[in-house]
Amino acid sequence: MTRSSQVSLALLMVAVLVSAVSVSYVKYLTRAEFVRLQEARAERDALDVEWGRLRLEEASLTAHSRLEERARQALGMHLPQAADVRVLEVVTHGH
Repeated sequence: MTRSSQVSLALLMVAVLVSAVSVSYVKYLTRAEFVRLQEARAERDALDVEWGRLRLEEASLTAHSRLEERARQALGMHLPQAADVRVLEVVTHGH
């Protein structure tokens, strides 16, 4: 074997080793990123659950009784006393 073919063979072996190490490192990085992706998905799912809970809470806070109570407080509204209520009878002259 000539000197130049020995050098070429040595360079080729180094290139193969560097390539193998690079493939292993990239595979490691891919696994690490996959773990981060799974964590991000879990966080997204938890946020979706929290968003649904908050929407339900908002709906309950804006329910009719809640709005009525806030209107009473803000506008000074109150139910009339029995003495303040007048009942009108409507008589229709029909056939």
